[in-house]
Amino acid sequence: MTFELLSALVLFAFASSITPGPNNIMLMASGANFGLRRTLPHMFGVSIGHSAMTLILGLGLVQVFDLIPWLRMALTLVSVAYLLWLAWKVANAAPPADAPEDARPLTFLQAACFQWVNPKAIYMSIYAQTTFAPPDGGWLGAVAVAVIFGMVNIPSVATWAWGGVQVRRWLDGPGRLRAFNWTMAGLLVLSLYPLVASGFSPD
Repeated sequence: MTFELLSALVLFAFASSITPGPNNIMLMASGANFGLRRTLPHMFGVSIGHSAMTLILGLGLVQVFDLIPWLRMALTLVSVAYLLWLAWKVANAAPPADAPEDARPLTFLQAACFQWVNPKAIYMSIYAQTTFAPPDGGWLGAVAVAVIFGMVNIPSVATWAWGGVQVRRWLDGPGRLRAFNWTMAGLLVLSLYPLVASGFSPD
C-alpha cells in the first residue's frame, strides 16, 4: 500500500468513525447512562466487530452482495427495524437509580454483531475495501485495510463514550436524562435518513 493510499484510508477511517452514526450515538447514550467502565465492552465490540466485518467483506462477501441483490435489500430492512427498536429502548431507558437490576449496556458480542445491521458501518466497510485495498494485494490487502480501520476507529468511538460520561454530570435530574435519551433516540432514527432517502439503494 502506497503512502498516498494509506493516508487517504486513514483520513476516511477517521472522518467516517468520528462523525455521528448509530454506533457513536449509542456509545454516548451508554456512557451517560452507565459510565465509561461499563461501556468499555460495548466500545471494543464496535471497533473489533467492525474490523472483522471489514475483513470478511474484503475477502469476498462484497461480491456476494453484487451477485444476490435482494440479500442486501433484506439486510437493509432488518437493519432499519432493529435500529428503530434500539431507538425505542434508548428513549425509554430509566435513570440509573430507577433502572431495573438487569439493566446493562450492550455486551462485547452484542456490539460486534450489531455491526451487521448498522447501515453506516456496512457502507464504511464496503467503501474502504473497494476503494483502498490494493488491487494486487490479495487477502493481505483486505487484512491491511481492516487493521488500519480498526486502529483509527478505537480512539474515535472512545471519544463518544467519554463524551457521554462528561455529559452525565449535567444529567443529575430524571427529567434531563429523559430528555437526553429521547434526543439520542431521535438522532438514532435520523441516522437512517440517508438510507431511506436513497430508496434503499446499495450504491
